[in-house]
Amino acid sequence: MDLSGQEAWAGEATASLRTGSVPLVAVDAPDGGATAGLILARTYDQDLVSALLAAECGRCRVIVIGPPDGRLKPWPVLEAGAAECVAWHGHAEPVMAWLQRVEEVESALDSQPVRERLAGQSPALRAALRDLVVAARFGNAPILIQGETGTGKELAARVAHAVSSQRGNLVVVDCTTIVPTLMGSELFGHERGAFTGAVSVRTGACSGADQGSLFLDEVGELPLELQPELLRVVQEGTYKRVGGDRWLHSKFRLICATNRDLVSEVAGGSFRADLYHRIAASVVTMPPLRDRLEDILHLFSRFCREATGARTGPDVDPAVQDVLLRRNYPGNLRDLRQLAFRIAARHVGPGGITPGDLPREDRPQASPDVSFQTQDAYDGGRAGAGGPPTSDPIASGSLASDPLGSAVAWAVGAGLGLREIKERAAEAAVAVAVERSGGNVHAAATMLGLTDRAVQQRQARKTGAGS
Repeated sequence: MDLSGQEAWAGEATASLRTGSVPLVAVDAPDGGATAGLILARTYDQDLVSALLAAECGRCRVIVIGPPDGRLKPWPVLEAGAAECVAWHGHAEPVMAWLQRVEEVESALDSQPVRERLAGQSPALRAALRDLVVAARFGNAPILIQGETGTGKELAARVAHAVSSQRGNLVVVDCTTIVPTLMGSELFGHERGAFTGAVSVRTGACSGADQGSLFLDEVGELPLELQPELLRVVQEGTYKRVGGDRWLHSKFRLICATNRDLVSEVAGGSFRADLYHRIAASVVTMPPLRDRLEDILHLFSRFCREATGARTGPDVDPAVQDVLLRRNYPGNLRDLRQLAFRIAARHVGPGGITPGDLPREDRPQASPDVSFQTQDAYDGGRAGAGGPPTSDPIASGSLASDPLGSAVAWAVGAGLGLREIKERAAEAAVAVAVERSGGNVHAAATMLGLTDRAVQQRQARKTGAGS
């Protein structure tokens, strides 16, 4: 896609790139069916931002090529959604290599080993998985997977092993379930008679992971006294069994996961700084469900199939869909899976899932003050009194003279939760700012104290929800 105004350097770049190993097709707008694309642009402007937003919505990774004088600065372009931004210096080979890499990574994201373990197409999940695939497939350094409880860190570790070139097994060690005094034996093995109960030799996880991957789940639980030994085996590939005096060798990819802030742990002295920097060669953050709203209904259907053994997911009543999308999930994927199992157990018959299938504790709380209040009643009260209906005890106080407070009071009275109120207020603020700025995303973002990217993402989500 050429946004350069047909400058001479762009013509040269187009001609050179067409002779490359990757077939290129000129388009006037990002193609939703493409995996990777190129945009030639001379400046960072609204046309470029719009094209990048359209490409992202179509899951197309874009490299932006600017003029050779370097006047197109890369950082705002990357912030707007480009995967790469380079100046044209007459060499097509690096661009061709980049396009081939994108094709390989995106193909891996859509492969069966990945889809079986971590389902979803939300931008947040795909961005995390893209980082994971790149680190696992094209590198051999340790990977640290961080994220809240229930975000799928162990599943991500299994994905990393599946897409890597490791020939051996994936060995999993859960650092939270091992008695601290036995963790050395779990990791490195022990010799016979090393301690009471050691009646035979044990090889340990490091030996089992040789030529494969060792996954340490919740590595932040690793006792401080064992951390130097782990550092040695990661750096040098050598270790000793508990009670042994012979150095053994093992070569494996180390993958760690944690829901802790290890940087703070290092600052507090409970985690070694040298070990942290060794295991965090590549850091991947798994997104919480609140950042994956596009995936919730698909995941719910998948968990329902798992609960019932059915081959297809059930239809879901719109009211139930609304609850699923607005619900808070403190346990993330585990929380949603448990909810799906509870609902599946209550569901009867071949029809779709209906509101009555939700257990009482999972239903939204309706305020008794507004049980029979309609939007028309609210509109009428507002027209007559300049605010929410006086029957609303919240609005009848001092908040009635505050327009924002009145709107919040009505929302609370209507049974909306804090999360929904915040989300709707944010949507309204973005819509107003964009309208007042005449559609200029940068001006709207400045008005709200946001980045351009944040405004674009919220607009994209709203457009996707309305389509």
